Parts: sequence; C-alpha cells; structure tokens
Amino acid sequence: MTSTSPRCEHEPCGQPLRITARRHARFCSPKCRAAAHRARRSVPAELTARPRWVRRTARKVPVTVGGAVASSTDASTWSTYRDAARSSAGVGLGFVLDGDGIVVLDLDHCLDGDQVAPWAQGVLDAAAGCWVERSAGGDGLHVWGRGALPGGAGRRLRLGAGTVEAYGTARYVAVTGRTFGDAPLRLGDLSEVLHLLGLGGGE
Repeated sequence: MTSTSPRCEHEPCGQPLRITARRHARFCSPKCRAAAHRARRSVPAELTARPRWVRRTARKVPVTVGGAVASSTDASTWSTYRDAARSSAGVGLGFVLDGDGIVVLDLDHCLDGDQVAPWAQGVLDAAAGCWVERSAGGDGLHVWGRGALPGGAGRRLRLGAGTVEAYGTARYVAVTGRTFGDAPLRLGDLSEVLHLLGLGGGE
C-alpha cells in the first residue's frame, strides 16, 4: 500500500510534504533535495549496478516502484537503482539479497550519536575495507561486504551487550546511503569476519 501522506524522501527529514507542493514533489526543500542526491552517490556501484532494488514504507514493508507490495524472493517486483531512486512510492530505498555472495551485517542499536558501542566497534575494526552505512533508524549500522553465509536467509548472534544479524539471501535491507565515518565506498571481504563470528566464511 502507498502512504496517503507523502513525505520528504531525505531520510533524516521524512516530514510530510506540504499540500501546496507540486504533484510529483519528492523533497520538502531544495536543501533536502541536495542532501538526498549526495546520499545517493554514496552507494557502492556494486549495488547500484544490480537490478535488485525496491522501495519501502515507513514500517519497512518492501514495495515496488509502483507502490504494490514487493517480495524479497520474486525478482519481478524488483527494479533498477535508477527507477527505484526516481520513484515516489514509500519513504526510501531497499536492496534485495539473493545469495550471490553479498552479505550484510546488521548492528542494531549500536550508536549513541557518533559514538560506537564497544561490541560493535570490534566488528567494524575486523570489517575494515567494507562499506558501512547508518540504518534508517539512525542508531544502527549496516556493514556491506562479500562472503559465504550458510543458511544465508538470516543468522542472529549475541555479541557482548549487542546483537549482530547477518543476511545473504531472501531478504531486503533498507539502504540509506548515509556512509558512516570514513568507510570506503566498496564491498570488502567479510569472510574472515564471518568466520570469527562463527557465522561461516573462512577456513
């Protein structure tokens, strides 16, 4: 279902668009439009080159560029990055993992402002060379890389005071493009990290 109240597509804003806004408006101001375009350029080409993009609602339901419900296992509901970025459906973008070796580590509730929790910092240190973005909620991180993840539809691991979730297939991940720190704009090798976490990868 599409939202009955269109919102600014710049993730940190998300304010309802004014009734007086032009019909196809996607941002509440030129400032948000510029910020959103900068964010779009902060997505690795290894992701934007794949036609596995969806839109998502404020409740993180994946939808097609036309606003219908999308599926993480039905390629006919996915689109190119270009089409998804141009769509006004939902409130943001999502990328579908299909088991081709792209893996995401979801570090939930690990940020206090820009301060990283110790349990999460250890993961970031081990995953140096991988792209890291802030989650849609703003207090979590997504680490994007390559690796083998047995049962890649989803693995969950308690790590100190936090939780690491790993995904590799049959799942879509909300993409904000808000690169964290000086993380490189590429998908590095996560094999050793997965191995150290006991989630597969490595020898």
